[in-house]
Amino acid sequence: MKKLMLVAFAFFVATFSHAQETPVADLTAGYSVIQVAKGPSLTANGGNGSAALNLTKWLAVAGDLGIYHTSSGGAGLTAVTYTAGPRVSYRHWDRVTPFAQVLLGGAHASSSQSGFSPTNAFAFGAGGGADFGLGSSRRFALRPQVEYFGFGTVSDFGFGDATRTVRISLRIVLRIGEK
Repeated sequence: MKKLMLVAFAFFVATFSHAQETPVADLTAGYSVIQVAKGPSLTANGGNGSAALNLTKWLAVAGDLGIYHTSSGGAGLTAVTYTAGPRVSYRHWDRVTPFAQVLLGGAHASSSQSGFSPTNAFAFGAGGGADFGLGSSRRFALRPQVEYFGFGTVSDFGFGDATRTVRISLRIVLRIGEK
């Protein structure tokens, strides 16, 4: 009788526990908008994608690439950001995974306006979002994300002259494998 009760208890616990599987990696792609507030205000639209390798259930290494464009008065400005850094995820719920990340890297800007020389700068990003599982499959998720972004030379960050921006993204996530 004790064995039967033990088996019934184990079955009961197994059916009600929700162990969220940790993917080996995830890939994202989506739409992004950056609002530049320094000098004349600019809004640039574009796309971005990222790849992350999950080292543990809560820690990942992420890389992000974004391409943005805006045009004003016939002149176009295109910017590319490339950053990487740690991401911390909270995998407690079955369908929602919030996260925070800090990214370091660079930015490159070019313009169709005559007299503008292409510019390279240091870039820093910090922010977060959440993955919301789509459908019954755990392979896909929707990721809204908000980040503070700064661009400039390294000395600009020390003296407060960096260009400050906010990036808002909406991405589709593809989760690869399970740990």
